[in-house]
Amino acid sequence: MKVSGFMIDLDGTKYKGKNVLPGAVDFVKSLKEKEIPFVFLTNNSASDQKYYYNKLKRMGFDIEMKNILSSTVAAVRYIRKNFPGKKVFPLGTDLFVKEIVSNGIDVTDEHPDIVLMAFDTTITYEKLNKAYHFLLAGAEFIATHPDDLCPTEDGYDVDIGPFIRLLESMTGKTATITGKPNRIMVEIAAETMNADLKGMWMVGDRLYTDIKMASDAGISSVLVLSGETKTEDLQNSDTRPTIVKNSVSEIIAELGRKH
Repeated sequence: MKVSGFMIDLDGTKYKGKNVLPGAVDFVKSLKEKEIPFVFLTNNSASDQKYYYNKLKRMGFDIEMKNILSSTVAAVRYIRKNFPGKKVFPLGTDLFVKEIVSNGIDVTDEHPDIVLMAFDTTITYEKLNKAYHFLLAGAEFIATHPDDLCPTEDGYDVDIGPFIRLLESMTGKTATITGKPNRIMVEIAAETMNADLKGMWMVGDRLYTDIKMASDAGISSVLVLSGETKTEDLQNSDTRPTIVKNSVSEIIAELGRKH
């Protein structure tokens, strides 16, 4: 396996909740030894970039801040490029709101140009109702990612997907997704790693985000069965990974050096 760079999912691929998955730390160590660039991609927008950096460091991963690329970062870059100067109503945690504000996004809860939905573990009826009325009034609808479930130590929690569909069904609007499986994540990752996009690989546990993104972007992928996707899910899906492994530990032996 020769690559220009690795995009690596977090939840369900490197860890579940607070538990590191077998071989995950050694996989990153091997990438560094072979001088293969990598970024961790996460659709989880409930926390900020610093949170994921500190979490991974505590788990034993030898990384830098530049190795973290979240759907929040993708949303910020998308809005700043396509809607410069527009005001945003955020549905997200305090950490999410602070991160987008620190990156130049102007937030408001009155007459916004954009409703931006993230994985909001503090979501309320009041927030949803405001978003509903803002969308009816003409605001753009953007969401960080489409995931239905968020992995935990004991299983899965409800993620952003059902709330996106709720607002779409009530307003007739379709949300623009900026995280996985949108190609924008691949392009930003390539820029971050200074890597040839065609030679990049995606490693993840979800068919409908990780593997679909790679397939849509025309790059190779590794599906690991350590998270959400099971063998029977793969058999019933039209989305096909390049390689299937039980975990990232099985990839180490196949790594060449960066080409």
